[in-house]
Amino acid sequence: MTLHKKILAGYGVALALVCTVLLWAVLDLEELGRASEAILRKNYRSIAAADYLAGALGEQDRACLLVLMGHREEGEALFRAQEIRFSEWLGRAQANITLPGEDQVIHSLTQDYPGCLEAFSRLMRLNPPEAAAYYRQSLLPAFQSLRQTALRLRQVNEEAMYRASQQADAIAERAIWYTSAIGALALVAGLAFSILLSRRLVRPLRQLVLTARRIGEGQYEVQVPATGNTELDQLAGEFNAMADRLQAFHRLNVDQLVAEQQKSEAILRSIEDGLMVVDGQFRVANVNRAALHLLQLSPKSVFGRPLTQLIGDARLLGLAKEALATGQPPPVSPGSDILTVEGGPEPRQLLYSITPVHLRPDEILGVVLLLRDVTRLKEVERLKSQFVMTASHELKTPLTSIGMSIDLLLEGATDRLDERQNQLLATAHAEVRRLKHLVEELLDLERIEAGRIELELDRAPVSLLWEQVRKIFAPQAQAQGVEIRAELPPELPPVRADANKITWVLTNLVSNALRYVDQGGHVCVAARQAGDQLRLSVRDDGIGIPPEYQAKIFDKFVQVHGPAEHQGAGLGLAICREIVRAHRGAIWVESAPGAGSTFTFTLPIANQEKA
Repeated sequence: MTLHKKILAGYGVALALVCTVLLWAVLDLEELGRASEAILRKNYRSIAAADYLAGALGEQDRACLLVLMGHREEGEALFRAQEIRFSEWLGRAQANITLPGEDQVIHSLTQDYPGCLEAFSRLMRLNPPEAAAYYRQSLLPAFQSLRQTALRLRQVNEEAMYRASQQADAIAERAIWYTSAIGALALVAGLAFSILLSRRLVRPLRQLVLTARRIGEGQYEVQVPATGNTELDQLAGEFNAMADRLQAFHRLNVDQLVAEQQKSEAILRSIEDGLMVVDGQFRVANVNRAALHLLQLSPKSVFGRPLTQLIGDARLLGLAKEALATGQPPPVSPGSDILTVEGGPEPRQLLYSITPVHLRPDEILGVVLLLRDVTRLKEVERLKSQFVMTASHELKTPLTSIGMSIDLLLEGATDRLDERQNQLLATAHAEVRRLKHLVEELLDLERIEAGRIELELDRAPVSLLWEQVRKIFAPQAQAQGVEIRAELPPELPPVRADANKITWVLTNLVSNALRYVDQGGHVCVAARQAGDQLRLSVRDDGIGIPPEYQAKIFDKFVQVHGPAEHQGAGLGLAICREIVRAHRGAIWVESAPGAGSTFTFTLPIANQEKA
């Protein structure tokens, strides 16, 4: 007989006994449930009704005492309220007559209760001395009699519940004895077979356990003896075959791991930018030579050390910890992702990015820190900005002189010039004004980028900012046939800002919107609260901004191609961005060609701003 058949034969008997016990228990439980249901369903409602009827009578008795003490209105109101309650529960008791004797009790209550009502009405008509005597002689005995009748209703149902409970106890006791007997028989049979079967199974299984333990320790050459043709012998044969395959796979896997490691190291060495891998414990797991060179570190002092001991930039460390905690690349505003490394001939500027590494969507292995040397690019950008600012300073004086000269000519020489010469002079006057405006914007931008902007921070209501903008552009909007409006909820909190600087930002954004909105268009200034910040937006339904310009619209000298009269120097939005950043806010644009544009920027709320 095979092992499979032995197990089936042995456990078949135990299974049959268990099924018998189960069937018997189900039948007894069903009978017990019917008895319990009879106790609850037939008698509980009548007992509850008797309690509520007795309670209502007691409250009506208290109402009579209130009348005798002089509180006639309060006593009458309490009596009438309990009269409704008594009638309601008397009706429920009449609808739940299930036992012999209940109908007589309820009939007695129905016949006697109107007499109490008439007695109370008479009590209300008597003067206090007569009412007290009448209460003791007639009304109090009537209430006591009705309460006894109500309690008799409870007693009838409690006696019925007691009899049903005794019946349920008998059923439960019988079920316990029969179930215990059959269960004990099944236990003895199962225990005897288990002892017999375990002796046959444990011997080869112990051998399997010992062999599996040795394979887990790396001894793949061990084998389990298999001498018969039973299922355990077949298992031993398959186990031996598995051990042989594990031994072959182990040899192959080690070679493959070594090859993959060499490939990864070769890839890291070939990357020109610095690359550093940080594990889940915030320790350096791997680094390439470019990163060692950029950070001026030695390989022996890097591996296994915490990143906080190698890099002292608190912002970079905070962003790396945030990426490790959230599993998402941390948000970094442009210009703030620069790491300055001292210690060499000159400081180095490293542009960094942080990317988390996922093994699974819910498991993070670590983060990858990518470093790129942008020292020369920063120096070129600085020289370019310095050249532009120097040129702007040098151009300011001659442009002022030229402008004054042209103004003098326009005031005193126009009558001696012909029409063509006057047109040329007017054109020169307009171009000089445009150049002076360009120079002023360049100088403003230079002061902002150099950190020399002075902010007079104070509580500024958004409605006041809007009112200043509306006064400036109301004539222009009316002349263009454009509607300019505001969507400002009345409960908006004030912002902590320099009102003049933020008004300049709103003015610039509204001015740009008016340039690109046709007659009959709309420009809307809106605001709403988002956490501890306020979001202000300028929305228009103009021609929109092409997608290729939206990512760089806030850079210097970036102009969207359009009609010549709409062209500017490309500095207004750059200045807006720097002013908003100085207020610790952010600015962005959402646009679609032909569907208008929405420029949005954030400002801190005044009453939630920390000192």
